[in-house]
Amino acid sequence: MKSPFTKGLSHGIPIALGYFSVSFGFGIMAVKSGLTAINAIIISLTNLTSAGQAAGVGIIAAGGAFLEMAATQFVINLRYSLMGLSLSQKLDKSFSTFHRMIASFGITDEIFAVASSQNEKLVPSYMYGLISISALGWTGGTAVGAIAGSALPATLTAAMGILLYGMFIAIIVPAARSSRKDLIVICLAALFSMIFKYLLPSVSFGFSIILSSVAAAVIGALLFPINIAETEEGKK
Repeated sequence: MKSPFTKGLSHGIPIALGYFSVSFGFGIMAVKSGLTAINAIIISLTNLTSAGQAAGVGIIAAGGAFLEMAATQFVINLRYSLMGLSLSQKLDKSFSTFHRMIASFGITDEIFAVASSQNEKLVPSYMYGLISISALGWTGGTAVGAIAGSALPATLTAAMGILLYGMFIAIIVPAARSSRKDLIVICLAALFSMIFKYLLPSVSFGFSIILSSVAAAVIGALLFPINIAETEEGKK
């Protein structure tokens, strides 16, 4: 019988493989933006957020302020707080505050999905196995991509740099196809982003992301409010 840690490792292998290929693109993008390979590796080692890291590198390259960076990361990564609250309902009693703090660092969309799908209560060793192998894949892919980005011809690295953006597209397309509401919000966010890029170029990169995301979310909430009563009725 597998130990919880070994089980977490086995469940995290598919995540790690996926992360490796995606973070390869991040490593290339980071080096192209002026960061060193070591910088890129440290960023991935201390952060597990693809969208946050991509936006962060853009802000660094544009010479953005710390406040801009903090606000951007807050908006982009706010969803992890909601995931953590949801996942806390499945934690075993052995999860002390210390274990919770460590495990919260490694919550990503994919890790949350795998962990929340488990039938039994989650123990610290399972989460550590799941997170550690996933983080290794993410950091390892970044390292290989950053080194390759420093050595390969510019034309090749430019072509491979779209890997990260391909992942973002892969995330939003299924949601857009299954829900007209999601499609409209996604299109609104893209529209606002283009407005800032081409009509309001004076707005910095980070704040354009914040404003586009918040504006699209607010309009979506106003156009498509959730009826809590109907939601609760559907669960019964």
